[in-house]
Amino acid sequence: MTIRPILTVDADMAVLKQVSAPVDRVDDDLRALMDDMLETMYDAPGIGLAAIQVGVPKRVIVMDLARGEEEEPQPRYFVNPEILWASEDTLPYEEGCLSIPEIYDEVERPAKVRLRYLDYNGAVVEEEAEGLYAVCIQHEMDHLEGVLFIDHLSRLKRERAVKKVIKAAKAA
Repeated sequence: MTIRPILTVDADMAVLKQVSAPVDRVDDDLRALMDDMLETMYDAPGIGLAAIQVGVPKRVIVMDLARGEEEEPQPRYFVNPEILWASEDTLPYEEGCLSIPEIYDEVERPAKVRLRYLDYNGAVVEEEAEGLYAVCIQHEMDHLEGVLFIDHLSRLKRERAVKKVIKAAKAA
């Protein structure tokens, strides 16, 4: 497995805004990508990562919501995920993003969703997500459409966030 560079808004906005292409099939090459993505996410550290964040415009997401040392890792893999239903009830949650380092803000999303995707082995899975799982899958699925969590904020907050990341990158 390889830790890949994570694209950030200061240098890679055009790539991050791309719409990702569907995956034809789950094969060894795709599993290798997902393994690299998971290793990259753990190293960052984060709880979710979309393939576009490592420069691969494919509809692939990895996630692990386990709490650090307290829980065993619970890696999840999502290929071609789609939301089939979303609740009218919403849940505000303070989100962050590995592609927008050190920026956090509250985003309101549906509290529950029903989704369908292919797993690590290419099997079709359909399930409901709620709480942090629902927030995270929606956040990562936004990436597949070229949408960042800051796109849900006011224009002023979005511009401030990008400027802050650019300033921090120049200082590093």
